[in-house]
Amino acid sequence: AKFTLCSRIWVFEVESYIPYGKIIIVQGDPGDGKTTFILAVTALITTGRLMTESDISMEPITVIYKTAEDGLSDTIKPRLIEAGADCTKVAVIDEDAQPLSLSDGRLEKAIQQINTKPLILDPLQAYLGENIDMNRASEVRPIFKQLAEIAEHTGCAIVIIGHMNKMNGIKGLYRGLGSIDIAAAARSVLFIERCKDSPSIRVMAHLKNSLAPEGKSIGFELDEITGFRWIGYYDITADELLNDKIMF
Repeated sequence: AKFTLCSRIWVFEVESYIPYGKIIIVQGDPGDGKTTFILAVTALITTGRLMTESDISMEPITVIYKTAEDGLSDTIKPRLIEAGADCTKVAVIDEDAQPLSLSDGRLEKAIQQINTKPLILDPLQAYLGENIDMNRASEVRPIFKQLAEIAEHTGCAIVIIGHMNKMNGIKGLYRGLGSIDIAAAARSVLFIERCKDSPSIRVMAHLKNSLAPEGKSIGFELDEITGFRWIGYYDITADELLNDKIMF
């Protein structure tokens, strides 16, 4: 498999992978670059640079970014700055008085008040809410039904970062932690995987797209010295990545 650039101008069509008005899941194993990927996408969205290696730009959009795994001021903001994001267009929701959950009315209020398009929650487990068993369809289904309705009538893409289970040899949609109803509620499911023979290279592949043909897999590099770098399209599917059918 090879990375292929199209005349040195390749398009990262954000809406093909992160459709507005829908739920999107971005999943992968710990350390494989999920957060780095979504921070790089945030940089593109907040600056309007929806194409790489090109001068073409789009209207910058405000993003709501919520994370329970990293500090905003000492970790997320420096990484956003390094990715080239416009941090004046990155908003948060105050959780000082009460922790945020997927059922929280503050989500919809914040989306409407800020008029944001993407809202990012990282990770899923931290925002399900107390006493919710993510493996029970009867508990997660009403939560995601309500969340899908919020996304639909606000036009906001609600992006949720999720971890993978340890099961092998099964289709990618069944590798996400929790009930399959979570992936079923999402209109787009993306998967991040580390290249086995090139650990600094990661691939984002489309596991599911309910609205259009699945987008091409996209590679990026994470290097301790050079940092993050978009590479280009990669000729491999998510299931091939998951099942090691192609060696890098």
